Formats: sequence, structure tokens, C-alpha cells
Amino acid sequence: MTEGQAWIVPDWPAPSRVHAAVSTRLGPGVSTGLYGRLNLGARAGDAPEAVRANRLAVQQALGLPRAPHWLQQVHGVEVFDADGGRSGGEPVADASVTRHAGEPLAVLTADCLPVLFCTMDGSGVAAAHAGWRGLAGGVLEAAVRSLPAAAGQVMAWLGPCIGKASYEVGEEVRDAFVSSDTEAAGFFAATRPGHWLCDLAGLARHRLLAAGVGSVHGGGFDTRTDDRFYSYRRDGAQSGRFASLVWLTS
Repeated sequence: MTEGQAWIVPDWPAPSRVHAAVSTRLGPGVSTGLYGRLNLGARAGDAPEAVRANRLAVQQALGLPRAPHWLQQVHGVEVFDADGGRSGGEPVADASVTRHAGEPLAVLTADCLPVLFCTMDGSGVAAAHAGWRGLAGGVLEAAVRSLPAAAGQVMAWLGPCIGKASYEVGEEVRDAFVSSDTEAAGFFAATRPGHWLCDLAGLARHRLLAAGVGSVHGGGFDTRTDDRFYSYRRDGAQSGRFASLVWLTS
């Protein structure tokens, strides 16, 4: 992993035409106060003009050929096909896919898990937003199926999310995973009655391997304790959002 003040560049063995980056709150933006500088979330309470300026700053700083495909994320499993054109709004989806160069994909998070995908031959990329609901519902598996390659020819990178030591959940979260997969119990550690520490990235890696994706990279972050990132658990409802992006070049 290459780290800087403004960006994190995933360290994964992706083909040369696959590019990816993760923003931090320290990037070249205009937000102020709790939002740091580079809040990219349009539904986090920040000034709309600041968010628009910040999104343009991301496009310019990364040298993107056009604006990223921003999504209206709802903790579901829908995958938006970015090759179908732009409608002018933000599609309601929690993952996106493209097989074309020059169509940057983006997901926004602030404790949930962003996962970036590419095929090993560079023919397609995808991005997914996985909170516990989307993860349990199968958003990662849906993203893998959307790519133009078999799962064994797909690699994934797990971006910054809340770490196991910081993520206490209730019984309903554990049940959402363990009820259909007893092996998922190994990613929960009991705390007080009815509550568990949840290894979100570990669950994602487990599910991807079960889906046939054998090349899984990244992980090891904790957004709640790392001030480079926005964290809903740490900062509350006014937490900003950072972006994980992936795109293809010719």
C-alpha cells in the first residue's frame, strides 16, 4: 500500500491499464470543520457547493478523463452498469461495473467496506460498497458476477473500513451471517451479552474466497481510529465520506 497525505494507492497485482485510488479527508478540497477538506458525500450535511468543488478536485488531481460515476447507495446489492451511458443523476446502487476505458467508478464510505475489483486480463473493473447489510445480502458476489470473467480470474482489494476492535454489533448482525454460514461465526467475538465485535473485512475475504475469488488483497485498516478517514462511528451523523475509485485506461 502506497500512502500519502491525500491518497492511498492500492498495492495489488492489477494489470497496467487498471488504476485505483482512495481519497482521505486531507485531500485538496474546500470543506471545513468536522468535514476536514475533502468530503465527497452529498448527503452528509456539507454545503452542496463544497461537495461539487471537492468532486471536481478529485477528478483533476487523479487526471480522470471524466467525472466518476457517483452512486446513491442504499445498502443493497444492485450493480450499476456504467457502460449503459449517463442519465444525469446518481443511480441507486451499491456497486458499479465497466468494461470500457475512461469510465471511473466510485463508492463512498465512512466505516463501511469499499471493495475494488478487476479481471486479471484487465477487461473489466468494478467497485462495491459493503456495509453489513449489503455484505450479508451478497453485494460482493453480485459485483463479481457482473465482471467479464469467471470468479477465478478476478482479483479484489479491500479498502479502509472499521476494524474489528472498533466495530461492536448486535445479535441481528451476527445472525444475518451465521444463519446461512456457520463458518462466519469465526469472524465475531463476544463482548457484553447480545453484542459482538465484527470483523467486516474478514467476512468479506471469507465470502469472496467462497465465491471463487482466490486473489484478495488489502485490509488492515480501521477507519474509526485512523484520522485520515471519515468515520460515522467516531464522528456521528455529520461525518463526511471518502471515495474509493477504480478505472481503466486504453
